[in-house]
Amino acid sequence: MTRSIILTQQDLERLKKLVSEEREFGKAKDSKELKALQLELERAHVVEAEQIPSGTITMNSRFLLKHLNSDEKTEYSLVYPEDADFLENKISVMAPIGTAMLGYHEGDEIDWQVPEGTVRLKIEKVLYQPEASGHFEL
Repeated sequence: MTRSIILTQQDLERLKKLVSEEREFGKAKDSKELKALQLELERAHVVEAEQIPSGTITMNSRFLLKHLNSDEKTEYSLVYPEDADFLENKISVMAPIGTAMLGYHEGDEIDWQVPEGTVRLKIEKVLYQPEASGHFEL
């Protein structure tokens, strides 16, 4: 089953530029991560920033992720690669889990493959979404 994600026009344009730059200048020109992000962008439903549902993870959103295997909850931010910081739980959209979170909604559950097996995750709450807060130019 293919999931459909919702993206703002601005995020789509910035992410397409990122993919293009990575393909031309990046070290990971043909990486699985780059291909996965490209696929997500190709199948995204694109809307104006004002129309994005408030519980949707967009770029620069902060969200609470629950690990259903352990009930542990962690707050993360989805960011562009230059803003990624593992110690601050800022996940790059280029990281596999970052690509997977893009466009997901509150309540969505994800089966995530990690070296130790499968982790089940749930988007508990989108704590901050730029578009819902009226911040369209981040």
